[in-house]
Amino acid sequence: MDLGRVFAALADDSRRRMVAELAADPEDRERACGSFDLPVKKATRTHHFRVLREAGLVAQRDHGNGSTLRLLRKDIEQHCPGLLRLLVAELGPSDEEL
Repeated sequence: MDLGRVFAALADDSRRRMVAELAADPEDRERACGSFDLPVKKATRTHHFRVLREAGLVAQRDHGNGSTLRLLRKDIEQHCPGLLRLLVAELGPSDEEL
């Protein structure tokens, strides 16, 4: 995992939010790529997913006419301890905490 690539990937607000949303799930479930609320076109979404994959932050699995993302939590925590906690904190309190 290259630290420069990780930080470059997370420099974009949309990608940082996607990683934070994945990190907020304590069960590390796969999430459909189309489930992220991104105000961008499909080509831009695809670009964001590729950047996150190449940075080693997520794994993408294609199936049928869709695909899912899974956070590579173990790798991230090994190379950047505490990073995911900071990203989740940046999301703000969840609805359950309010």
